[in-house]
Amino acid sequence: MARRHPVRDDHPTSDEGDGTARSEAVDESDAPRGTSRRRFLGYVLAAPTLTVAAQLGAEALAPRQAAAAAPALIPSLPGPAELLDLNELLTLAALPTSHLITIRLDEDGTAHFALPRAEVGQGITTSSAMIVAEELDLPLDKVKVTLADARPELLFNQLTGGSNTTYSTYHPLRVAAAVARGRLLRAASLVLGEAVGTLTTKAGAVLSPAGALLGYGELAVKAAAVSDTAVEVTLKDPDRFRLIGTGQRRVDALEAVTGRKKFAMDLQVPDALPTMVCRPPTINGTVRSVANLAEVRAMPGVTDVVTVSTGVAVRGRTFGQCVDAVRALRVDWGPGTAEGASDATVLAKLRRAELPLVVPPLPLLTKAVDARFTFHFASNAALETNCAIADVREDSAEIWGSLKAPIVAQEQIALKLGLPLSAVRVHVTEGGGSFGRKLFHDAAHEAAEISQAMGKPVKLMWHRTDDFRQGRTHPMSTSRVRATYTLGEVLTYEQRHTSVATDFGHGIGELLTAEAARLPVGDLAFSETMFQLTQISPYHLGVTTQLLSETDKGFNTGSMRNIYSPNVRCAQELVMDELARRMGQDPYAMRRRLMKDPRARAVLDKVAEVGEWGRAMPAGTAQGIAVHTEYHSAVAMLVEIDCRPETTGRRIPGAVTGPRVTKVVCAVDVGLAVNPRGLEAQMMGGISDGIAITLTSGLHLRDGHFLEGSWDQYFYTRQWNTPPELEIIVMPSTGDKPGGAGELAVAGAMAAVACAYGRATGTMPTVFPVNHADPLPFTPLPTVPPVPASPTDGRDRAL
Repeated sequence: MARRHPVRDDHPTSDEGDGTARSEAVDESDAPRGTSRRRFLGYVLAAPTLTVAAQLGAEALAPRQAAAAAPALIPSLPGPAELLDLNELLTLAALPTSHLITIRLDEDGTAHFALPRAEVGQGITTSSAMIVAEELDLPLDKVKVTLADARPELLFNQLTGGSNTTYSTYHPLRVAAAVARGRLLRAASLVLGEAVGTLTTKAGAVLSPAGALLGYGELAVKAAAVSDTAVEVTLKDPDRFRLIGTGQRRVDALEAVTGRKKFAMDLQVPDALPTMVCRPPTINGTVRSVANLAEVRAMPGVTDVVTVSTGVAVRGRTFGQCVDAVRALRVDWGPGTAEGASDATVLAKLRRAELPLVVPPLPLLTKAVDARFTFHFASNAALETNCAIADVREDSAEIWGSLKAPIVAQEQIALKLGLPLSAVRVHVTEGGGSFGRKLFHDAAHEAAEISQAMGKPVKLMWHRTDDFRQGRTHPMSTSRVRATYTLGEVLTYEQRHTSVATDFGHGIGELLTAEAARLPVGDLAFSETMFQLTQISPYHLGVTTQLLSETDKGFNTGSMRNIYSPNVRCAQELVMDELARRMGQDPYAMRRRLMKDPRARAVLDKVAEVGEWGRAMPAGTAQGIAVHTEYHSAVAMLVEIDCRPETTGRRIPGAVTGPRVTKVVCAVDVGLAVNPRGLEAQMMGGISDGIAITLTSGLHLRDGHFLEGSWDQYFYTRQWNTPPELEIIVMPSTGDKPGGAGELAVAGAMAAVACAYGRATGTMPTVFPVNHADPLPFTPLPTVPPVPASPTDGRDRAL
């Protein structure tokens, strides 16, 4: 049974404490204290009811703290990501258009905010509502957060990725809410005839010293403006936070668990009928001809059958009829982009593309740890399959889907359809998971193409088998590492990461960088830039170099959670264990001594203390420990694993067993946790991902296609391998703004599980997932037809 640390969960909410706060917008006597107490500029906008926006400059970025004094004998210079990381780059890119993000207050006292990011389960609608409610002194349920349609004028400000949402929107949202609160106070002052400085706010109302009370709704119109006005504000002192920093349930939790939450496939768009695609037997194969179009068009319920760039599309009255039609099609397929490829052929390409290591071990002077790791393809399929709705007319188009880069989707779909950008509307729906996949708009693009070809609205859904075989994957890679050492000190650390090309065709949220990422030369520069902006070695390891090389663009890839970090950090942490073993040092003590960042050292100390590092354990079981830093945050994991035969040798029909993770202790420091309960959930999900990609979850490539075709065959962490003991510790705040947290736990968990496995078995694992070479525990589905028949009776699958 999972346990949770109760840190800060019992704090009062905004309307449970005294709820009062001085008028920050008019109180200029307070001396600024840190970033949150600086003066910020916002706008009151011309609108029927109070509408406000924020204008921020680069000063909103937190200054990068200098690295701690080096405890190691041979310190390392800061890497590129320690000077400027991807999160800061995305935030800088978003700042110029932050003033276009507005908050509107309605006459019922409800604040509305259209978030220009995608909610795909990470809880950002809740945390964003908390930020607005805190600064505006509103109850949380009086803030309604929706998802914004594609807005090209936002440029780089509508990309969801890199754990960046809360980091980049924290101050813009607070500034806009502070402007609104100041405007409400001024409106109340005119109504009550009281000085602004004597008024306070509480739970959506303005109070006077005499006891008069005016609700925000009563003031919404009076506080509105007829022209745009610039306003300076000072943000609320964090010492008076009543909501930020408290554990809150998700605002959409009830709708999610009762099935009322609306995803793309739940929308009812007139005449948008179910649509599916018959896809090729190999990756990105092409249609040569179809032998029985007329026959399939005449099948029950089928309304249309057309050939498109990705296969043969079928539109019917039900998805079941679409499945029948897809299976009936007789298609002559052309070759794909990975024809004949297998795990072995791709691995050989990777080996040939590896960059050389340059520091040779010097006999008699130094010794070296040399290791090469292989990470197989992994699927980033989400619970919600790729899907979208499209209604393309002669002179316009309307698209619905879960999109993390909706501006790119709008721009590229407009180009595809030959329509002006203004004629294409793209609506962002809630998404049932993403894991990087919804950075791409594959389904929306395909739905638009099909709708145009058929001349009718379509509700496109990928079959689960399509998702695994033709969808995005985390690319296969190798990591070659050499670390030299002498007299108990590490002198050099080299890492050469070589990967099947990662597709960054989404750019950083708009067409220019999206196209740049696709250029023949630009793509490698783009990937290398992303690698350097995301990879941080948390240790002083002497002269350190980490480089990326890419090869083979024949696969549909994407940035699964943490992009390169799980594989890169896993390799480094395993080498750290090996260095500790060879130098006769304790793995935890060595990490602690070499740690650059005191916050990272603190989370490492916490898991070592709570997890009882070094406790005696039976043979075949062991502890592993690892730390990961990124995006102004740090996480440490202590994992215990059971690799004894009675655990690894279990036989379960249609499943894999293998080693079992029995305990995880996680400590996380994100600077300021807006919603600690949401942060715990993020860590829990990341830990499950880390266990999966270390032990059981990988794709097998053979004859140009992946063998896995369903969740039954792709062994993500099952209930039997979730740790019976799980403790997540949210560290006390160490900053005045939140760092990135969306992907933080994956790399740390993968590395700690791998280290625990290595210590339990006495052999450093070098291939992931560790069960990849085992006999397949399933019979692969055929590739022709490309999808299995619809189930008609599930009783044979019941217990």
